[in-house]
Amino acid sequence: MGFWKDKRVVVTGGGGFLGSFVIEKLREAGAENVFVPRSKDYDLRERENIIRLYEETRPHIIIHLAAIVGGIGANRRYPGKFLYDNAIMGIQLIEYARHFRVEKFVSIGTVCSYPKFSSVPFKEDDLWNGYPEETNAPYGLAKKMFLVQLQAYRQEYGFNGIYLIPVNLYGPGDNFDLETSHVIPALIRKCVSAKQDDQPKIVAWGTGRATREFLYVEDAAEAIVTATEKYEKPDPINLGSGQEISIRDLVYLIKELVGYGGEVEWDTTKPDGQPRRCLDTSRAWQEFEWRARTSLRDGLQRTIDWFMANYESMIAQGR
Repeated sequence: MGFWKDKRVVVTGGGGFLGSFVIEKLREAGAENVFVPRSKDYDLRERENIIRLYEETRPHIIIHLAAIVGGIGANRRYPGKFLYDNAIMGIQLIEYARHFRVEKFVSIGTVCSYPKFSSVPFKEDDLWNGYPEETNAPYGLAKKMFLVQLQAYRQEYGFNGIYLIPVNLYGPGDNFDLETSHVIPALIRKCVSAKQDDQPKIVAWGTGRATREFLYVEDAAEAIVTATEKYEKPDPINLGSGQEISIRDLVYLIKELVGYGGEVEWDTTKPDGQPRRCLDTSRAWQEFEWRARTSLRDGLQRTIDWFMANYESMIAQGR
């Protein structure tokens, strides 16, 4: 509680999926002065809006969650937008945080920054050992530049910035739009819709052989708040669950939890993405004693329950 006493905290993206959980964890930790800039009021791609944000809030801590994100399909359609919007937002936020003497800047990276063919589990020291998987490389490289910037600013200006790398997140409140969502919400929506409409099959992308690791959003939020309190070093930190699963097994697990009995057709004209993705999270435990607490099955069940409770209203709103 003492760490957060009298601290002014700005959380970019605080109204989003991950942000809503981070705000909740900040409140639980004792943060009382938390400001969430809304995009309609502060377009953080524009320099003057960033300066105005800092002038109006005078933050001690910035937790930068805001990002333009999406699944493989969205990354393939909008590579330029994903690179530019993410890069310009983060680079300028860090630069003016330095000018306004922000005490600590917490930047959230992405597992998409890791090389396409990296030894598994991914270790933080392997981050620069190759080029990212092509379908999301522009996004991954844009976010990775924040690590370079924070380390350079620490070296030259003594700027206190930390960099956290979560795997793919999921949970209640996720984006379930089939055009822009990640794999778990997309599969949940497909299975629920197919069950509701009595469809004989769903179509899944790729071969199903690629593997992924997923982190329940509440666990990720807890890690971010804990690291903000306790971590002070320039080295990046992985945040993951330690549970690797193939996309094929994930599909059948979601089918089981939804109660959908139809078939799965694999569209092999669509890309698998990175062949394997799983993080070594030992550094997070060594540095600030954090590890994920939610199993994939439990997290999926909570996410499915939330989606089912909100399904009718989402359909009615065209979401």
